[in-house]
Order: sequence, then structure tokens, then C-alpha cells
Amino acid sequence: MSTTDLCQALLGHYCCMRYRIKGDGKEALTRKRRVLHLVSQWTTLYRDFLREDEHVKLFMKSLYRYVLDDLYEYPSLEMDLRDLQKLLRLHRRHTVDEHSRHRKAKPLSHQLSLRENGAQTRGTQRETKEVLCHVYVTVDSYLSLRAAAGVVARELLQSLAERLDVPLEDLVLMAVTYPGGKLLLQPQDRVYSDSLTAVGRLHVCRKDLSEIMNPFTDNAELQQRSARMLSMNTWDVTVALTNFDWSVFSAIHEQELVYFTFSRHTSRGHTTALELLLRRCDEVQLWVITEVLLCPTLCKRVQLIKKFVKIAAHCKAQRNLNCFFAIIMGLNAAAVSRLSHTWEKVPGKFKKLFSELETLTDPSLNHKAYREAFRKMKAPKIPFLPLLLKDITFIHEGNKTFHDNLVNFEKLHMIADTVRLIRLCQEDPLGNGITQKSSPEVRDYVDYLHVIDNQQTLFELSHRLEPRV
Repeated sequence: MSTTDLCQALLGHYCCMRYRIKGDGKEALTRKRRVLHLVSQWTTLYRDFLREDEHVKLFMKSLYRYVLDDLYEYPSLEMDLRDLQKLLRLHRRHTVDEHSRHRKAKPLSHQLSLRENGAQTRGTQRETKEVLCHVYVTVDSYLSLRAAAGVVARELLQSLAERLDVPLEDLVLMAVTYPGGKLLLQPQDRVYSDSLTAVGRLHVCRKDLSEIMNPFTDNAELQQRSARMLSMNTWDVTVALTNFDWSVFSAIHEQELVYFTFSRHTSRGHTTALELLLRRCDEVQLWVITEVLLCPTLCKRVQLIKKFVKIAAHCKAQRNLNCFFAIIMGLNAAAVSRLSHTWEKVPGKFKKLFSELETLTDPSLNHKAYREAFRKMKAPKIPFLPLLLKDITFIHEGNKTFHDNLVNFEKLHMIADTVRLIRLCQEDPLGNGITQKSSPEVRDYVDYLHVIDNQQTLFELSHRLEPRV
């Protein structure tokens, strides 16, 4: 059913109950309340996606008028009316005087109770309006920064100029579009469209080099990053990583997983927070690889690997499994794992710790080790989202939606049970919050990751550090 058809069917069903004979009043009331309960559950679950639907707004207002009219005959509908008022965010003085035939017949105490409830507003789930911008500062590496979805070129350049410590007047933002065209963005040009797709691959360049797209920085400058990373406290880095992930994860609506699985390419804008966290997971993995491979000396690489192992252990303790997986996968990447001389120098206790952490990422028996460990963790917690999406995809593709033109509700129940995990992970009934204060310096570093995403470049750096024998 389309949303419009569903609204018409529900309204027709409720109105049909309104004109039943009085002798059947109990059954009519029961069925009315069933309709109202269904509407309440539906609009609560889909509130972020139905908010701008004009058909739903008209349907809710019509249903509200009918319930007001029925309230005189069925006083027990008052509780259902309160739920509708919370959903509509309407004050009784805006509706009763206009729509109710029985306004004068209702007792004053009843009117006051409705006014008090009508004044209450429904708390809505915090929506994310942010995207991860990948702005290339060299041919094969980009700077990642979180920005508003409606960011314009000047705002983005301002953030980049502060990060790169370069005057804003010296920079331009360029988008390389398929198949290789170059678009120089003007200060007020929007970087992302309404569907949250970038105008092209973004590059920041000096004004005098904008035509030839020369790298903005060189490897010698990038290699100074290792010293900065080694000077940071591992727990502070973990807290900053977790705070970033939690700010995005707590904004994910469970319905985003369904949109992402069933209609990924046609639902851009409905899966913003989910895609943001997925991209962040990829970035953290690349960040680990980049930091290790840009470290020029053996002893410092060993220290970096020790630091990343400790950060992974802290992420597990912080119940941030999404970042934990990303770090472990980064250390296990071929370009890093092949550095045999570096790994030989890592102390035995860190190798043992890394091996223990690695067992959680073991995919055997359908990730049994991870699932058991995650099940024992108290909420709130951040799951490894790619595995959760894989579970939903397997359910969707491995089971038919219809059997002989009948809906396969067993499949839908399985998907609902899997999707509901998001809500359970976001709940914090015992006050076990996972966010903590982090130092501004570390937060600034973690929020703007500079990574190399070209696999060929990463392997070249790896072979330069430890040539193939």
C-alpha cells in the first residue's frame, strides 16, 4: 500500500465504526481503539519520514476531528486523543472550538485536562544534518571533516584553511566531475545536492595551481604527523573517537537500515546518519594504515603499533565495537601486516593482546566470538554496523517477501528483530553513558583525519619502508 492508500483505508475504517448502531457500541469502541493504536505505532516509528508528508498531515487532522466528535459518546477515548495530540503537537484551543459539535456539552474538568495535555510537545529524535566531506589535498590523500549538509564552498574552505594553516585567500575549491571535467566552485556554491551527493571529487588547491591540480602537500610534510600522534594519550584518543561515533550513532533511526537494504539508491537523504558512520569506519581503518606507513623510523612504527593496539583495547572497553573493528582491520591490512621487521620488534605482551583482540573479529561460525561478546555488553553500545547490515541483507535476499501473493510475515519479523537492535543499543536506562570529555587538541586531531585512500600508494610506501626480499 502507498502512504496515501493506507491513510484513506484507516480513515474509512474508523468512520465506518462511527456509524454503527448503538447496541454494538462496545465492539465499535474496541475497533476504534485498534485503529488509533495502529496509527500511533505507525507515526511514532516513521515520524522522521512522515513529518513532511502532506497526505499524512491531512489524515491526522481529519482523524483528530473524528475522535473529538466521538469523545462525547465514548469518554474512554480521551487517552487515545492525548496520544494524537502529542503526535500532532496541536493545542486543544486550536481545534476543539473549530471542529467539535459537543464542545459546550463537555464538563470543564474535561476541557482543562485536554488543554494541559495539548500543551505538551512530543520530543523528537535528533536528526543528523551532517555529512563527511572528503577533500583531497594531494593526488591520493584526502582530509576528512564533518560539515552541515548545506555547506557552501566558502564555509568548507574556511575550515580547511584553519586546519592547513594557510590563508583563506590563497585557496580555491575544485570539483573533478566524471569523466574528468573540472568545476571551480564559487564561494556561495553548495557542495552537496538535496540528495546529499557531492558535485564531484573535491580538491583544495592554491589559486595559482588550480589549473594543473598539483598536490597541496608533500610526503615530507605528512610524515611529521607520527610525532604528534605518539605524543597523545591513548585514552584521550579513544574518548575522542568514541564521542565522534556516538554522536552519529545516537542519531540513527532504525528505519535507516531498512531503507539502506531495500532501496539504497533511491533513498538518499533517508540514510544520512547510517552512511556517515559507515564512511567513518572506513576512514578510521585507512587512518591506522596511513599513520603507520608514513612513520619513517622503525622504533617509532613499533610505538605506533603499540599505541593502536591499546586504543583498540580501550574502544572495546568503551563498548565502541565499530571503531574497534576498524582499528584491528587497519593493523591487519596487507600493507601493514607485511612489515615483518616492525612486528618482530613489538613486545610480546602487545602481540598477545593483539591476538586476543583479533579473535573477536574472527568471521568463523558467523562471527560467533563477536556476537557472544557483544551480547554480554551493557547498553549503550555501538555495534559493528557492516555486520548488522549483512544480517539484514541475508534475511532479505534469502527469503521471499511473498508466497502465493501472501505476505511472508516471518521474514518481516526477522528483519524487525534485527533492526530493533539499533534502538536497544541506543538506550541508556541505567545511566551507563559512554561519552566523556576529551581534550580540544585530541578532538581536533580526531575530527579531521588525513588519510591516503590509494591502495597502490599505500603499498609503495610499505615497500619503501621494508623492501621485498
